[in-house]
Amino acid sequence: MEMSKKDEYEFKKAVEEIEDLEGRGTELISLYVPPDKAISDVSSYINEEMSESSNIKSKSTRKNVQSALKSIKSKLKYIKEVPENGVIFFVGQVSGEGDKTDMVSKTVEPPEKLQTFTYRCDSEFYVEPLKEMVGERENYGLLVIDRSEATIGILRGNRVETLNHIQSMVPSKHSKGGQSAQRFERSIEKAAHSYFKKVGEKANGLLLEEDIDGLLVGGPGRTKDNFIEGDHLHHELKKKIVDTFNTGYTDEYGLKELMEKAQETLSDLEVMKEKKLVDRLMEEIKDPKGGLAVYGEEETLRALRMGAVDTLLISDGIDKQRVNFDCDNCGDQGTKTIDTGFGDDENICPECGSELDTVEKEDIIDFFFDEAEKVGTDVEMISDQSEEGELLLNAFGGVAGILRFRIN
Repeated sequence: MEMSKKDEYEFKKAVEEIEDLEGRGTELISLYVPPDKAISDVSSYINEEMSESSNIKSKSTRKNVQSALKSIKSKLKYIKEVPENGVIFFVGQVSGEGDKTDMVSKTVEPPEKLQTFTYRCDSEFYVEPLKEMVGERENYGLLVIDRSEATIGILRGNRVETLNHIQSMVPSKHSKGGQSAQRFERSIEKAAHSYFKKVGEKANGLLLEEDIDGLLVGGPGRTKDNFIEGDHLHHELKKKIVDTFNTGYTDEYGLKELMEKAQETLSDLEVMKEKKLVDRLMEEIKDPKGGLAVYGEEETLRALRMGAVDTLLISDGIDKQRVNFDCDNCGDQGTKTIDTGFGDDENICPECGSELDTVEKEDIIDFFFDEAEKVGTDVEMISDQSEEGELLLNAFGGVAGILRFRIN
C-alpha cells in the first residue's frame, strides 16, 4: 500500500532521528525481520546471540547488549505473525547528557517489503536499507555535446551535478594554409571521430557506474544525433536514452537547459513538479493586481483555515515546532514557533519570562498537514535540495500556498 505524503514525511523523519542516535560501544542492535521469517526462528536466533554475548569482555557493554536482546525477545512474544512488509527493531543504550545513557526501543514497519534477515550490533543503528526506501529514487544521466565541447552530468533527484567537461580539438571548417578542401575535410572528420570516442569513453565510465534510470542527450543541430548513431556509447547506455533535445549550450548551463527542455518528457519526475509549483507561486506573488498566492507561517495558516488554499507548499527543510503554552504566573496563553532543539526557550513564557509548567509542542510540518486535511487542501513537500526549494525555505519561511480565490 502506497504511503500518503504525511506518512512518507513521518517515516523519513523517524529514520533521521534513529540515524542520529549513538551508543558508547558496540551495543546498539538493529534487527530486520522479513515477512517470510518465522517468529520462532527469530527467537531462536536471539537466544543464540544471548549466549554469544556472555563472551563480551566489557562488563557494561555485555550488560547493555543482553538488556537489548531481552527487550527484543520480550517484544517478539506479542507478535504472532510478521507484518506484510516485515518488521525492524532498534534497541540499545544511547548516549545522553553527561555520563548518562538512555534506553531506546523502537519498532518500525517499513513501507516496502524487506528481502533479507539482518542482525547488526554496532555503535550506531543500521538504517541504510530504510534510507533507500525514502531517498531519491531516480537518477538521470545528462549529456550535452557539440563539436567544440561536451559536458556530462547527472540529475540526482532534484539537483543537477556536473561530472565532467571535455574540450574538443576539432578544427573549425575554415581551411588555413594551402590544404585542399577534401584533405582538410578528412582531417576534420578524423578529429571529430577521436573527440566523439573520448566523450563516449568518459560517459560510459561515469554513467554506467552511476546505474542511471535514463539518459537525456542535448546539443545543437545534428551533432548529438551523429554522436548517438556512432559506435561511441556503451549499448547499455544506448538502451537508456529517453530522448534528445536541441540546446543552445553545451557547458554546465547546457545541462540545466537540457533539464528544462526535458520537462514534458519527464513530467512525472519530482523535480519538474516542484519547479512548476514554485514557479507558479512566484508568478502569482509578482502579479501586480494581487495574485493567488500567500506565504509565511501565520498568513498561510489564516488562508488555510479560511479554505482559500488550493495547494499548500511546505519545505522539507523546516525544522521548527509550534508550542502551545498557558502561563500560571501572568495568565498569558497562546502559540509560539521555535527552532527544534532550541533548548529551554520552549519552557519560557514570552510575556513575563517565567518558567512554564506545561507546554504542548508539535512538529510544524505535522501541524500544517493536519490543518490542510481539515479543509481538503492538497499538500506538496518541496525538497530544500533544489534551487526552488532553497527559495521557498529561505525567502518565504518554508510555507506558502497557491490560492483558490483572492483574499484580503
